[in-house]
Amino acid sequence: MQDSVLFWVAALAAALLVGAAKGGLPVTGMLAVPILSLVMPPVMAAGLLLPVYVVSDMFGVWAFRHAFDRRNLAILIPGAVAGIALGWATASLVPDRAVTGLVGLIGLVFSANLLLRRTVPPERGAAVAPGLFWGAVAGFTSFVSHAGAPPYQVYVLPQRLEKTVFAGTTTLFFAVVNAVKLVPYWALGQLSVENLKVAAVLVVPASLAVFAGLKLVKVLPEKLFFALVTWALLAVSLRLIWQAAAG
Repeated sequence: MQDSVLFWVAALAAALLVGAAKGGLPVTGMLAVPILSLVMPPVMAAGLLLPVYVVSDMFGVWAFRHAFDRRNLAILIPGAVAGIALGWATASLVPDRAVTGLVGLIGLVFSANLLLRRTVPPERGAAVAPGLFWGAVAGFTSFVSHAGAPPYQVYVLPQRLEKTVFAGTTTLFFAVVNAVKLVPYWALGQLSVENLKVAAVLVVPASLAVFAGLKLVKVLPEKLFFALVTWALLAVSLRLIWQAAAG
């Protein structure tokens, strides 16, 4: 498979999307696994990309080290760790298809609600109970298919954080989530030597894409930035629902 041109085209595209996400363009990283799944099994694709996520996270964390919301991270991360643990414990019991469909449905309802509303919804704060719940859902779905963005955004988007703080909080949250996922992924045999070799190659374009993402975040107007986030969430959610229905 690694000798296939199509494989490397898909892998390069996935790596660039992962890097752009860590540079502050949320949701783009969620497209990586579906794209790579076109040329290899989804579980293998998720295992191959996790090291790419982790290394890209390092650049993203450095870039946003001064722009993030501490309260959100303090609430979301414990929930996410619990969600990852649940995903690990039920890895052989929960069908990937069911989780994919659920994540797509959550994202579809939330993004459609935002786009169809004629009035601006009231701003919400970082409440503990909802944050723990959505953090756990994000951790679980991220463990299963790197699809933690929709549950995470259901909780964070209504807070109307400044775009750089939103991007930084997102990057730091998923940096922790991905680091924690290394242990169960290794235990489940998803980090093979061959995958690590390919990931080492993909880290280079992913790292460069982090800085491209950073530049785009800085120049995009805030209203346009969040509109793009919402429309991207809708598109990805529809793709996940289709993927789950197709089996």
